[in-house]
Order: sequence, then C-alpha cells, then structure tokens
Amino acid sequence: MSGTATAVAAPPGGRVRARNRVLLGLALSYFAVLLDTTVLAVAEPDLAREPGSSTAALQWVVSAYLVAFGAALPAAGAAADRFGADRLFRLGAAAFGAVSLGCALAPGLWSLVGLRALLGVAAALSVPAGTALLGVLFPAAAERARAVSVWAGVSGAAMACGPVVGGVLVGRFGWRSVFWLNLPLTVLVLVLTAAGALTASGVPRAPRRGRRTDWWAQGALAAALALLTDALIAAGAGAGVRAALSGAGALLAGGGFARREFRERRGGGGGGDGPGELARTVLAPGMRTALAAGAAVGFTLLGVLFVLPLLFVRVWSWSAAGAGAAFLPMTLSPACVPLLLTGRLVARLGPWRPVAAGLVLLAAGCAGAAAAVGGGAAYPVLAVALGAVGFGVALALPALVAAVVGAAPAGSAGAAGGLLNAVRQVGSSLGVAVLGAAMAPPDRAGAALALLLPVPVCAGAAVLVRRRLRAG
Repeated sequence: MSGTATAVAAPPGGRVRARNRVLLGLALSYFAVLLDTTVLAVAEPDLAREPGSSTAALQWVVSAYLVAFGAALPAAGAAADRFGADRLFRLGAAAFGAVSLGCALAPGLWSLVGLRALLGVAAALSVPAGTALLGVLFPAAAERARAVSVWAGVSGAAMACGPVVGGVLVGRFGWRSVFWLNLPLTVLVLVLTAAGALTASGVPRAPRRGRRTDWWAQGALAAALALLTDALIAAGAGAGVRAALSGAGALLAGGGFARREFRERRGGGGGGDGPGELARTVLAPGMRTALAAGAAVGFTLLGVLFVLPLLFVRVWSWSAAGAGAAFLPMTLSPACVPLLLTGRLVARLGPWRPVAAGLVLLAAGCAGAAAAVGGGAAYPVLAVALGAVGFGVALALPALVAAVVGAAPAGSAGAAGGLLNAVRQVGSSLGVAVLGAAMAPPDRAGAALALLLPVPVCAGAAVLVRRRLRAG
C-alpha cells in the first residue's frame, strides 16, 4: 500500500501487540476464504440430492466461487493500491460475511451458484489488500518471511479444518450449515483489523490515487475465465456443441483482454490502471515463474479436493464425516509446516528452493495417490501419498507469497498479491473442471486417471522454477 500519511505513534510494546493482532485478523480472513473452498469438499454428495443436480452443477458450485475470485483479483489488487489496502480489506471482509449469509439461505442449487460467484468477488476484495498490508506491517525481508509463515499457518489450518468440520456439519445439519461458519469469523476479523488497530500497528491511512480501472478489460477477463471453465465442464459432460461455443467465446474474450492490455502498455488507450498495472507487474523479474507455480498448486489442490470426496462417498460409500477425516494427512501439513519450517527455509535460502521442492512433492504425491486408487491399495497407502501432497502445498504456497511480495514493483504490492491469488484460483477452477471431467461418471478408474493429471503440470512448473534458480 502506498501513501504519504503517517500513523499515530504508539509505544513500542503496544505497537508490537497491535501489529500481531492485525496479523491474526489478516490470517483469519484468509482462513475464512480458504475454508469456504475446502469445507464444501465433503458437501458434494449432499448437494447432489438437490433438485436439478448433476456432476456439472456440482462443478459449477465450486467453480463459480473460484472463477469470480480469480477474475476479480487483478482489479481488486489495483484497487487496493488506489484506494488503500486498509479500506478495501475491511469492505471485502464485511461483504464476505453478508454474502455467506445469503448462501446459507439460498433457495436452490443454481441460486447458490450465483451467490457463490458474489462470494468470490467479496473474497477478491480482501485477499490482495491483506497481502499488501502484510508488506506494510513487516517491511524487513526476514521479518516478513516469519510473518508470512504465521499468516500461512493460521490460514492453512482452513485446509485441515475444512473437510473435517464440513463432514461433521454436513452429516448432522446438511450443506447449508457450512456457510454459517463465516459469520462469527467475519465479526472477529473486523474487530481485529478495525481502523484504530491498524493505526496503532503502524499502518497509515492511504490517500486515494486518481487512476481508473479499465472495466472493459476486467469484463473481458471475467468472461474468458467463465467461458473456459464452462467449455471444460461441458466437454466432461459430453456436451460437444456447448463446449465448442464456450471455448470459442473464451478465445474471443481472452483475445480482447490481451489486445486492450498491451494497447495500454503502449500508451494507446484503455485509460485504466487495472490492465496497465497488470502488465507491469507480470513483467517484473521472477513474477511469471511465481504465477505459473501458483497456478500449478491451485490446479492440483482443488482438483484433488473435488475428486476424492466423490470417490470416498459415492464409490466407497463412506460417511461425510469419514471422508472429511480421510483428508487429514493432506490438510494438516499446511496448518503446521509453514509455522515450523517454511518461514525458516525462506529466510535462509530464499523462496525459490522451497517452491521447487513443494512442486516435486505435489507431483510425487499425486502419482502415488493415482497408483494407490487404481491398484486397490488400502487407505494407509493413499494416506502417505496425500501427506506428500499436503507437505508440498505447505512448502510452496508461503514461499510463493514471499517471492511475489518481494518481487512486486514499488507501489504495486496489492496488484501483485491479486495476481498471485488470481492465477491460483484460475488454476483451481481448471483443476476442478479437468479432473472432474476425467472422473465422470465417478468410479475408481476415473479417479486414478484424474489424480495422474496434475503430475505433468507440477513437474513442468518445477522445471520453470529450476530455471529461475539457475538464472539467479
């Protein structure tokens, strides 16, 4: 976040305590955003009992949130730099709680899809602003690495809590109950990050900056992501004509976004800070490698979280609670490892080596999970593979946040955080669509094939990271 205003001085001890409270609030906000992704993993079988349900509809319940989140993040990141990360963060957090209430009261499956899209926009307002606030609160590299580890550890606990808590709630109260969890979390986040707490922690009030967002480019990006996702879902459902039409529309919308973006970079129009800022941030050294790695992690994580509950509940006839508990080997590491290991590794070795190691573990874990499922191995064998996937996520994601915050051009921390989260959500929505299509209809062979698909994606991203390491 940029600006010339200064914060009111606070005693050193009070400032440290205030800063830690704000850090906890930022982490809990991201916890809620991630929880809303993972908590639905074991709700799919219960959602499938709603009228008009199908595998494609279930994919859209998950993907609507991810597509809207990813599409809105670039503009939200630029808006955080323009209006002030403190303002935008609180607005996004409050909207997230309000729309969660709407999701809990949704009258049907397709109305839930629309509300989930609005929830993704609300999440997009808070996440890049929160990332930018981390950079302001902890400007020193080593201090920031430790803070990012705390932030990632608390927020990563959503992965551990989501499937387990979701399984218990869905089993007892149905899928609507998972959205009620966001309401007390929202209240706590708003209390911890109130304007007074931010001022006491040393965050200045940022003045408004005069540049505008290019809404035409933003709309083209959103359309491209939504149409691409729909094309993949339709292809998996065997709807060839719809897949072709949506794919063609995605190409046209994506081309329109690219033309407007690069015209802005040449000074030929567009008039907005969204796409122009986006291009400048993407071209920063190391940024494209980090974005590719982030997309690969998202593709793998959400794809696995979509496929395995269908296997556990529909094919193996496990309960929702049992399916949620089965994810613990994968979800515990992102809650614990960043606090214990990743921050120290990033502070000592830099971010790229942990990212590379995480991607290799993701590829190996998915290969092992596919072999276990396809070969009919007992669950403990699958659990080991899932543990490797979780450890890979725990190494890669906090290191990627540190890499992006450090590589961001001056005054564009919000845009950089928005970009990283945007490509992660794009990767996540593609993972749900592609792996879901490979598993339709749900059976053991389809699940094994789906779990193999992230292997080349993560391996390719690891090669890019290794090249970045060699380039220095």
